[in-house]
Amino acid sequence: MKTFNAKELKESASLLELLSQLGYQPKRKSGKEQMFYSMLRDNDHTPSFAVDDKSGQWYDHGIGEGGNIIDFGLKFWPNDTFKEVVTKINGYLSHTLHSTAGDQRADQRKAKKSPKIPTYIITSVKPLGTHPAITDYLQSRGVFEIGLSMLSEVYYTVEGEDKVSKHFYSAGWKNDNGSWEVRNKYFKGCLGTKEVTTIAGDPKKVSMFEGFMNYLSWKSENPSANHTIIILNTLSLLAEGIEKAKRFTEINMYFDRDAGGHAASKELLAKLPYAIDRSAIYEKFNDYNDMLIAILKYSKECGLAESDIKRRTRR
Repeated sequence: MKTFNAKELKESASLLELLSQLGYQPKRKSGKEQMFYSMLRDNDHTPSFAVDDKSGQWYDHGIGEGGNIIDFGLKFWPNDTFKEVVTKINGYLSHTLHSTAGDQRADQRKAKKSPKIPTYIITSVKPLGTHPAITDYLQSRGVFEIGLSMLSEVYYTVEGEDKVSKHFYSAGWKNDNGSWEVRNKYFKGCLGTKEVTTIAGDPKKVSMFEGFMNYLSWKSENPSANHTIIILNTLSLLAEGIEKAKRFTEINMYFDRDAGGHAASKELLAKLPYAIDRSAIYEKFNDYNDMLIAILKYSKECGLAESDIKRRTRR
């Protein structure tokens, strides 16, 4: 059976079929796009990985990157060589490549095969508390009050391939590249280049988090702590986070208690064995913010003091 080279895969192979073979199914459809939970990032709670039905091009809104099926393979198998990625794609799609190659080529030529890279413009940045929807979202996560001095409201427009601009607003914070990491009830992503966020503090103590919501949750319980903070913003930036953490003598990890978080903790401990995994604090929950949300929910339902609820949820 013939093996397709990279050029032929770009023209003939179906990314949707590859994702299906890898065990990923779309969660919803938006126009011509199938929307997935991103398989390139951990803990994507809102489908933000888009695949165009016709062209087969993909775009991950969380990392601001996209491309063809080969580009995807190189991101999905980052430790493999270009040749190994091509071989793997052939292996997963060997039963469909020959029967669908002609139709795929025709469809993709019609679609012109250009990656859909949204064009965004930040129109304004306002203090937190201006837009009620953003306030409600952060209050539901239990971090509005603590976030007042650290978050902003970011207003921006995104121009789609139809050249129509749509207006959005989110809570945002800057990463170390100066780009905005943005969150709202329906979307999690980055306006610009993805990078970690560092908050200067104690030159010897550092606390590390996967995301800003978990950092704010920790800060709400430790308002006087002056640790330096490293927020990865995505587990794909763990290596960068480890490099930044090397200069500290005390390292505290607050990663999620799921497969991705456990793997990240294990990798960090292998590099920096004196680091301390603090995730037992929220052992009955996936992450720090999940615990905080549960505390707020139980306190409302039971009318108990917050301190009593914290004690009960940790038993």
